[in-house]
Amino acid sequence: MRKVAHSMPTGLFHSTYQDDEKIFQTVWLKCWMGGLLLFLFVGLPFMAPSLSGIFGFSVQHMANMIGIFIIGAHGLNLLTGYTGQISLGHGAFMGVGAYTSGILFMKAGWPFWLSLPAAGLVTAGVGMIFGVPSLRLRGLYLAIATMAAQFIIDYAMRNWTSLTGGSGGLNVDRPSFFGFTLDTDVHYYYLILILAIVSTVFLKNLLRTKTGRAMVAVRDRYLSAEIMGVNLFKYRLLAFGISSFYVGVAGGLFAHYNLVVSDEHFTMWLSIQYLAMVIIGGLGHVLGGIFGTIFMVLLPEVLRIPAEILGNIYPNIFAIFGTLRELVFGLVIILFLIFEPDGLAARWQTIRSYWRLWPFSY
Repeated sequence: MRKVAHSMPTGLFHSTYQDDEKIFQTVWLKCWMGGLLLFLFVGLPFMAPSLSGIFGFSVQHMANMIGIFIIGAHGLNLLTGYTGQISLGHGAFMGVGAYTSGILFMKAGWPFWLSLPAAGLVTAGVGMIFGVPSLRLRGLYLAIATMAAQFIIDYAMRNWTSLTGGSGGLNVDRPSFFGFTLDTDVHYYYLILILAIVSTVFLKNLLRTKTGRAMVAVRDRYLSAEIMGVNLFKYRLLAFGISSFYVGVAGGLFAHYNLVVSDEHFTMWLSIQYLAMVIIGGLGHVLGGIFGTIFMVLLPEVLRIPAEILGNIYPNIFAIFGTLRELVFGLVIILFLIFEPDGLAARWQTIRSYWRLWPFSY
């Protein structure tokens, strides 16, 4: 009789929707994730002092800033990457969260565990107000509308001196929980890390729900989505609210970490940086907010290294690099749009697919 050769099955084969919807679908991926969490909670704080001496900047401070901006970048990625609504006002929305948390904590006497979510809720309300034009406006016109929000909020932060302190800023204390004050960067790092993980998991699961799929449908084919019964205004406004809540929480964390809130922290340049984070990281990818934030926060420190090396030869090199920073950022965004339009997250997926299928990487 003729024998039939049985081939070894390769790849992932799911028999239920529950298996197909799992975030971590293999044991190997779960082990990698466990190792990453172990490094973030134990390894990085332990190695931060040594790494700071090697790189010449505070690694712990950089990790804290990256964690704060990851939360805000997730919000903008939900709005722009998944719902297709461009926003140039997220820098100002972050300022709303920072001032709200600082005012409630310092002037109203609220505990931090109440002032921080309140900052997110107030910012969500403000974001939804400025998101109302999204019903009629799209693309460049919506970007101009959100830019107007940036200027209006910036004017209020600067001139409402009785509440915000004006150009002098608002001094904010480090938060405390049940008598324990987060008075060091390491203590604050764990709070930021936990909130960054929670925000990432929430975003990932939101996109697997009916609401998340409706937002993606609004982005891809809004006319078809409306014909199918998707309420465009509802989901666009909801995207503005959730996105603003994210960045409001990030603003509250920023205020208590930097100990001072000023309108100079939340300019149009910050909104551009947020947009650059999600573009470079990858629009429409959860990992895009993480990769893009790490890239954009570390880029100034990387540019500082050649400036220090050339400092002895050209004494004015620091001034030159300072004036060229915006130019370098703009050039980086253009290069990513040309050569890597899907961002770092898509490149990471390509690398993963290559090694998963190696040596048959086709």
